[in-house]
Amino acid sequence: MSEKALLITIPHSGEKIPDFCVWLQNLPEEILMCDIDRYVDQLYAPVLTELKLHHVKTDWHRYAADLNRIPTDIDCDSVEGNSGKSGSFARGFHWVMTTYEHKLMPKPMSLELHQKLVDLIYIPFHKLIAQKVSLLKDKELFHLDLHSMPSLGTKQHRDPGELRADIVVSDSLGKSSRPEFVDLVIKSYVRAGFKVGYNWPYMGGRLTEQYGQPDQKHHCVQVELNRSLYMDEKTKKIIPEKAEAIKKKLSAAIQMIESRL
Repeated sequence: MSEKALLITIPHSGEKIPDFCVWLQNLPEEILMCDIDRYVDQLYAPVLTELKLHHVKTDWHRYAADLNRIPTDIDCDSVEGNSGKSGSFARGFHWVMTTYEHKLMPKPMSLELHQKLVDLIYIPFHKLIAQKVSLLKDKELFHLDLHSMPSLGTKQHRDPGELRADIVVSDSLGKSSRPEFVDLVIKSYVRAGFKVGYNWPYMGGRLTEQYGQPDQKHHCVQVELNRSLYMDEKTKKIIPEKAEAIKKKLSAAIQMIESRL
């Protein structure tokens, strides 16, 4: 039986904005923090440290370059001269509009600026993942891609007006992981005290597509955490007492997953 290892990625908690992304400068916090997975890195930090888990996260803001997309997820609204139909990637590699329909980009960026963001944000993040994968190449790799989600679907989501579960687990509709790992992830979060949904309204993203290769012993599962459990969704501020309770539950879930691989 092959050895097993757990890898964690957190691609959307960064808040740093490149100086040259002028359209994102001086936005109100409620808009700028609207769609990032604010505090997710902090909430999982205790268990990542305690178990010394392999993990990769970014400091960069997803509106500049979304790491759960690929650089070709662009359209004529986001990059000058692109042939993509207007609106086809409003929340693609570069966000043109938030899920609450705030307009972010007044005009498309140049192709040169697009490539600059690819080089600054996308390539280094995936190089770090590649290094972890190479380090663990002799082991079967179980990969959790950690995110957060609004408690209520917006008009821009698949589930407008629907209340969400505490946790949503997704595996690219069964393609990115063997079922046993998905079952373990779901059961671990349930036993930690969360209500868990599966493949709705999230079904996985580009990271699960890119790295979830069960036939190559790399299993990737996306986990979304309901923001209402730990923050004020309007102001985007953390609620300390709620966050401390959630940290303990998340730690219990990750410990259970790691111990039962």
